Amino acid sequence: MSAAPVWSVDPRTGNPREQVAVEATAEEVDRAVRAAHAVRDALADRAPRAAFLRTAAELLEESGEHIVEAADAETALGPARLTGELARTAAQLRAFAEVVDEGAYLDVHIDHQDGSRTPPWPDLRRYKIPLGVVAVYAASNFPLAFSVPGGDTASALAAGCPVVIKAHPDHPATSELCASVLRRAAARTGLPEDVLTLVHGFDAGVELIRHPLVSAAGFTGSVRGGRALFDAAAARPAPIPFHGELGSLNPVVVTGAAAAERAGEIGAGLGGSMTLGAGQFCTKPGFVLVPEGAAGDQLLKTLTETVSSTGSGVLLDHRMRDAFVTGVRERAALPDVGAPVTPGAGGEHTVSAGFLTVPAARLTSEGPHDALLEECFGPVTVIARYASADEAAAVLARLPGNLTATLQTAADDADPDAARLLAALTPLAGRILVNGWPTGVAVAPAQHHGGPYPATTSTSTSVGATAIERWLRPVTYQSTPEALLPPELREDNPLGLPRRVDGRRA
Repeated sequence: MSAAPVWSVDPRTGNPREQVAVEATAEEVDRAVRAAHAVRDALADRAPRAAFLRTAAELLEESGEHIVEAADAETALGPARLTGELARTAAQLRAFAEVVDEGAYLDVHIDHQDGSRTPPWPDLRRYKIPLGVVAVYAASNFPLAFSVPGGDTASALAAGCPVVIKAHPDHPATSELCASVLRRAAARTGLPEDVLTLVHGFDAGVELIRHPLVSAAGFTGSVRGGRALFDAAAARPAPIPFHGELGSLNPVVVTGAAAAERAGEIGAGLGGSMTLGAGQFCTKPGFVLVPEGAAGDQLLKTLTETVSSTGSGVLLDHRMRDAFVTGVRERAALPDVGAPVTPGAGGEHTVSAGFLTVPAARLTSEGPHDALLEECFGPVTVIARYASADEAAAVLARLPGNLTATLQTAADDADPDAARLLAALTPLAGRILVNGWPTGVAVAPAQHHGGPYPATTSTSTSVGATAIERWLRPVTYQSTPEALLPPELREDNPLGLPRRVDGRRA
């Protein structure tokens, strides 16, 4: 039986473009993982790793025109958006090169022998080492920044872990192109190309998570797919960490004072954020609590104008388009749900943006309206009109975990509901915004892109410098002779690493 072909498909028409690969067999997945495992020692030195990451950024930029062209043909995200995403991806690679150079991620601690302690301390020296081969599952909606050359790959390589990537079926040609660039960057910096390999196919993804030489996994995608892989990772004879980003509603609360102060501004900002990228951002604001009354009505009037002026969009594939059309139709059919701007099918291959409204009272207890508290991937948001801060807080108490949560409050400090509602939002998400919009995730040291389940399956971030921590584990050496210690832990600090010695920064 021949291997199944992997086709690049144009989402604007639904037609196949070209065959770019074949799905990997179990034997091919095994070879890819074993090849990656065999070269893990090549990533031991930090200097070549940092050079590799910087070279990968340079080569991606040099190939930018071809990469953007391929990605647009497969995702319909548009050259402008993809050019920005490529710049972000290159910057992310360079940022992790800086993390590697600095070395603080190794978290070196040295506690000298101290017999005066109770109980006495032996000589203890702790740092972090790479886990081993990391499986990365590419995202559909970010063919660069969260896929082959994206944050999971960059942070794993920065940690010293070889990577085997399972390509997303929505952009296989882009994945092949980016993988070839990264492998070329490895060769140019004197590293084996097999520090990064690529496989295609659903079955290949299952084989990958089960492979005994895979030590951890990173995933960005649906709740259903991510949960299945998460369960498989936990069910292995030796379970492994699974860092999955699965789904997020990204709630927003507009206080009464904020609506009274700037209803038009908030309505326009919401419309722009929820339709950005045809509503396919993982941080799209998908649920908004808006106060009842004239100020809230004005906010919805501006939102209606903003969303109505948004043209039809193409989703990443026709399966997602069909799920969006079905999902908004089912939600709109619920009692007391309105559709001031009806979302749904915009044409044979497109969707139209819109939003739904519902009284918040419908959401304070369990019932069929709970569907409105689940993510609907695409350009739609749900507006829940609340009568009091108590009612808004009651709805928030029923929400699942999220990547983000946003509070729109009055500009001064006199908003009576701000502190209480911010406190209600904080347990729900990994990033809390005030008077902003969640679409757009800065690649910065203090960033956290994660949140309680189902937003993610761990407490880690997939964006920012600390994303590297997912692929490391601590090791302590006790009473070990200097000659046997790794260089990172020797007394004279030959690598010049930041560290804590006897509890103090050295």
